[in-house]
Order: sequence, then C-alpha cells, then structure tokens
Amino acid sequence: MHYFPGMWLFTLYKVPPSIKSKQFPPAILILTVMELSDEAQNSQGLDLEEITRKILFLDKWREIFSCHRLGTNNTTSQNHEGDHTSAGETEDGTGRPQPKGQGHLPSNSLCSVPKPSIISSKSGGFPVSLAMAMKLRQTLFGNTTQVFSSDWTKAYFQFHEPFSDLAFALQVGKGGVRSIQMAVQGSIIKYLLFTRKGKDCNFLSLCRISKHHQDRTLAAALAGILWAAGAAQKVTLCLITEDTYFVPTPSYSGDGFSERLQLFELSDKEATEKFIYDHLQCFKGEGSHGVILFLYSLIFSRTFERLQKELDVSTPYLLQPNAGGFLCRQAVLNLILTGRASPHVFNGCQKGKSQEILHGVLTRSDVGYLQWGKDASEGDRLSQVGSMLKTPKLPVWLCNINGTYSVLFSTNRQLLSDWRVERLFDLYFYNGQPAQNKPARLTVDTHSHHWERVQHEDEHSPGRRFSPLEMVIRSKWRDATINWNGSVPFF
Repeated sequence: MHYFPGMWLFTLYKVPPSIKSKQFPPAILILTVMELSDEAQNSQGLDLEEITRKILFLDKWREIFSCHRLGTNNTTSQNHEGDHTSAGETEDGTGRPQPKGQGHLPSNSLCSVPKPSIISSKSGGFPVSLAMAMKLRQTLFGNTTQVFSSDWTKAYFQFHEPFSDLAFALQVGKGGVRSIQMAVQGSIIKYLLFTRKGKDCNFLSLCRISKHHQDRTLAAALAGILWAAGAAQKVTLCLITEDTYFVPTPSYSGDGFSERLQLFELSDKEATEKFIYDHLQCFKGEGSHGVILFLYSLIFSRTFERLQKELDVSTPYLLQPNAGGFLCRQAVLNLILTGRASPHVFNGCQKGKSQEILHGVLTRSDVGYLQWGKDASEGDRLSQVGSMLKTPKLPVWLCNINGTYSVLFSTNRQLLSDWRVERLFDLYFYNGQPAQNKPARLTVDTHSHHWERVQHEDEHSPGRRFSPLEMVIRSKWRDATINWNGSVPFF
C-alpha cells in the first residue's frame, strides 16, 4: 500500500499553504513525517512554528535531490529543456541504460550530502611545511610577510544560474581575482564547445547546462589547466584541512589557511578530474578561498624549479601590489593559458633594453589572448601580442581591455583554420559585468569596403571611431567591420 503520511501531516496541523505547496521528494517526506509523528505522539501540543521550522529546513535538501534527478518537478523541466545525454553517458557496450550519474565521472553515492570546504586531516595528503609555505609566499609576493587582500580571500568559482543565458559563465570579481576567473572561463568555454563528447557545439548548448553539468565542467576545466601546468606528468592539488601544521614566525605572517594545507599528488589526468570533482566544494564554496587554492595548486603543479627557469628579470614574482590589492602578472595568465609561466606575450625570446633575455610564448595554445589599451604604444614591440596567442588552436580568447579582463569566442571550430569562414563570422563577448544578462553577439566582416568602415566609424559617438572592444577585435583582424546587431556598443 502506498502511504504518504506527509499529506496527513499537512492536514492535521494545517501547515500554511506556502509550506504545503513546496515540492519535496517522497523519500524526504517519509523520513520527516516519521520524525514529526513520533514527536506528535509524545506531545499533542507540538508548536506550529516548530513544525514549520522543520519543514523549511528541508528546503536546502531539495537541490541535492533534484540535481541527482530523484523525482522533483525541477528534474522534469530540465529534461524538457534539451539537456540531452550522450550515448556514452547513458549506455554501456550492450546498449543497456545506466544511471545518469555513471558517466565520465561516476558518483560514489546517488544521494550525496554537499561536502565541506575544509576536509579531514586524515584525507591522505601530505601536510605543508613552513619551508614550503615560505617558498610559495616568496614566489607570489617576493617576500614571506605579505598576505592576500580580502578580495582574494573571499573569491571562489561560482556559475550563474543553470538553464539561463549565462549558465556557462562564472560570476567574477575584480582586479587580480577577475583575471584568473576569466582565464578559467576561457577553458570552461573551450570544454563546453569543443572538448566534451556527445554535445552540440552551438551557443544554445551553452545555455542548456544543469547544475550537475556546471560542476562537471568546472572540474574538467580546472583539471585541464593544472594537467598542462604539470607538463602532463603530475598535478599537485592544495586543500585546506582541519589541522594546523606549523605556526607563524617573525619572518612568516600567518593567514589562517595556508598553514592548514595538505598536498595531493596525482599522475593521471582522469584521476585529477575525478579528485577535483569529489572535492569541488573546496573551490566553489563560499568561504573556501577557492581561487587562492587553485593558484596554489597551479604553482605546486608547475613546480618551483620550472617557474625559476621560465620567469626572467622583468618578473621575479607572480603578483604585483595595486590599490590595496594584488594584480596578476602576465606570467600567471600565460601559465593558465599555455601551461608555461612566460612573462611576456610576444613569440619566443627577445632582448630587452639592457640586452637581457626576456621570455615569451613558445607554442600555440588552445585558448588565446588579445589586449588593447588606450595608453598602449604600437611602437613598443615587447607589449605586442604575438601570433602564438593571437591565433590559438581554438577560437576562444582571454581579452585584456584597458586592464579589465573578459572573454571573446566563436562557436565555429573552423574559424582559425579556414580562410573562407574568416570572411564573415559571429563572435560572442562576455565581460562579467553585473549589467550583462547575456553575451553580446557581434558580426565581424573582414572584407568590408573602406566606405563601409568610414560609415561605421561615424555612426556611434562623435570623437570616437571605435569602442575599446572593437579595437581589441581589430588587433586580430586589422580592417574588420563590427556589427553589434542592434545592441548599443559598450566596453
């Protein structure tokens, strides 16, 4: 007999309609009603507010059950919104359907409780030492007494709402934090459009992402970046534990979390992705210091020895002070984009003003880089972005426009390999500003006539020929005309 005491509970105690209307999986209702029924037997005068509090407490479990598809209305709507699963995710070799969670990253438990940002000290890693922490601090700041500013310690990786125009996009901060988040955003777009299997490579597919797929995407993007930084050999992940492993000294200022790190070494890319996925709350949870932990993992994966060889006299350490905070030097961004901490954006190596050897980018990466600044000098050869970054393997670029970071991308994989595609094409732009509720779509014409360019230059605002965004696009396609498709030019 199918019996749901929850319906009886709502009638007996006359729970307000606002509570009664909430949709909870039957499993939750049964467990809750058992608890409340016992209390009701012991005390007929159970307070209505206490009942309401217990039911409201279940709200936080709804997302857990819905993301694992345990029969909520949200699950049904997601399935109807085009979140199709590839054959590899739902079938084995015999064609038998398998649980949704048993795809690329199988879950240990169908109904798992969200894991905390701080892990157990018995998780199997090896603790950080004072010497390691001092070396890390020296690599970041050039000294061992400096600590991160509050904008850094509060930063983590968080997506916008699933199944929305920005479902693929991270919410970003300011300053150095923003540059790291946007660089990771480039890898997220790369994964969603060109790397993951069995999915359509179009803009709509970016908007049809569930929370579960957001988590998988973030794990895959972080793993890919760290695996490249580890020279496709070994990744070292840093997580915060319950215990403190050394005490601060006069020469080392404590920050409350770097002294509690454990390091985990993984020598397989899939294992790295699964480990990150299993501990994703350490990177995406509020108060997790997720961006800092990713930066720590990036440095340890690259190793201090490799970093020492790749940095040059222009970049003795990775962060620079700015307005009470810290900005990332180009070496950090290049490490995320290319896997090497090259301090400059030109190709290869060049000599500086004092004939010192400066290190640039050696190979094409999957995600590229474009920059434009109103005060930049075209005659400064050392600041000019080389072809390795301008023409990446895939049409995704991290953009530095007047010191603010954003992402530009195309959904057409052939854009940079077929000159016919490069004549007229669309680009999408995401800058992370709160006012942007969807990416801007721009149509780029690289073969327009000169009189069309003149008309385009005059139609927006007197005295300004191109917007900064148009200028950064023209740094790649010099004579291009950009159509904003009805949108007001911004940035």
